[in-house]
Amino acid sequence: MPQLIATVKGVEVKHVYLHKDRTTLGRKPGNDIMFDTMVVSGQHCAFDLVGVADVFLEDLGSTNGTYVNDRMVKERTKLADGDVIAIGPYRIRYLQASEAPSTFGGTLSFPADAMPLHASFEVLSGGSAGLEMPVLKAVTTFGKPGVSVVSVAHRRNGFFVTHLGGATAPLVNGTPLGSDPVMLSDRDVLDIAGTQMRFQLRE
Repeated sequence: MPQLIATVKGVEVKHVYLHKDRTTLGRKPGNDIMFDTMVVSGQHCAFDLVGVADVFLEDLGSTNGTYVNDRMVKERTKLADGDVIAIGPYRIRYLQASEAPSTFGGTLSFPADAMPLHASFEVLSGGSAGLEMPVLKAVTTFGKPGVSVVSVAHRRNGFFVTHLGGATAPLVNGTPLGSDPVMLSDRDVLDIAGTQMRFQLRE
C-alpha cells in the first residue's frame, strides 16, 4: 500500500497510508491530512490513487506551491518511489509499496528492545487535572489547532517534542519551544496554551 511519511527537521510528524481514491492535504479541517501552519493553503494539494499503487499528485492552486524533488508541481504529476515532496517546512517521502499498517492509523512501531521505558503525560491543570495520557505511538500530537499544536516523537534515543503550529509558543519547563525538536526528560513540564502536562518515564 502506498504511503507518505512527513517530517519536520528530520522528526517524523505524520505517517499516512494511501487507501482512498483521493487524499487531500491542507490547513483547513476536513482535509485527510491537516497541517496547522499558515504556509500551507486551506486546500493545498491532493494525492490520487489509481489502480493498486500508482499515485498522482495535484496542486490545488496553493499560495506557496508544492514541490517534488525541488521542482514546483505545475500539473498533475505521477509520483515515483522515494520522491520527496516539499510543502513549507514539511518534507514528505512517498513510498510506493509497504506492508499494511500494523496498528490503527498507520503509526510506526519500534522493536521491543529499542526503548524499554514507558512514557506518559500527567495533566496538571484545568478540568482534566490528574488525567494520565500514555505515549504509545511513534508520533503523538497534542494541542488545539490554530492556537498551539506540538508533536511528541518516539525515537530510538528518546522522546522529542516539536512545535508544529499555532501562534502561541509552547513552553518546556517555562522556556519557549523554538523551531528545533527538544528531547524530553522525566518530569519535564510541557505548557500548551495554558494547559500544563508533566512528562513521565517509567520502567
